[in-house]
Order: sequence, then C-alpha cells, then structure tokens
Amino acid sequence: MRRPGGDKGQVSIELLGMTPVIVLTLVLMWQAVLVGYTFTLAGNAADEAVRAGTAVPRGERDGACRAAGLKDLPSAWSGDASVTCGGTGRVTADVRLKVPVLFPGAIGFPVTVHGHAGAVEEVKR
Repeated sequence: MRRPGGDKGQVSIELLGMTPVIVLTLVLMWQAVLVGYTFTLAGNAADEAVRAGTAVPRGERDGACRAAGLKDLPSAWSGDASVTCGGTGRVTADVRLKVPVLFPGAIGFPVTVHGHAGAVEEVKR
C-alpha cells in the first residue's frame, strides 16, 4: 500500500537538514586556509627580515630588519605583527602573526603563528 504522494519533497527536506553541515564544513575549510596563509606570510616575512638584517651594520639591524619584515605583510596581518632580530655572526629573525577569524582584519584568533629564519652575517671589507 503506497501513500498518496509517495516520497515527493523528500530531497528538499534532506537538503534543508544538510545545509548547516555544508555551511559549517565550508567555514572550517576557509579557516584552515587562513591558518595556512598566515604560516606562509610569517615564513616569508622572517626571510625578508633576516635578509635585510644581514646587509646592514649591527647598530642599524633592528630597524632595517623590522621594516623589511613588515613591508610586504597585508594590513590585516601587520597590525598585530611582532618582528624581532638578533644574533652575532648568525642573524636570526622571528615573526609572530595572529591568525584572523574568518575575515582578515576583523578579529584575531587566540593562536599566534611563528616564523623563524637565520642567515650568516655578511662581512664588509
């Protein structure tokens, strides 16, 4: 014995039930992309900072290093960025960036991404 109308409309009901799961999955994937992009930015900023830090005398290193580390960062990441340089003989740069939540520039995730780079100090003769 069949019901009048059968399974008509069942797909619509299942789609409505799955919509929150689909949206949540997309949001989580987007957040994972932002975390990965922040790691890429931190590593690149550390590389640029240490490159600039090796090319200047020790007294000017911190300023040049910080400026080079922040130069190419998008504004959404550069606001909370921390760039530190140091070392003798071997120059190191550490960059710390906050991961944005869903929209870069809105609010920061309570996770800090760390980028580190090092290079041998250039000797000027």
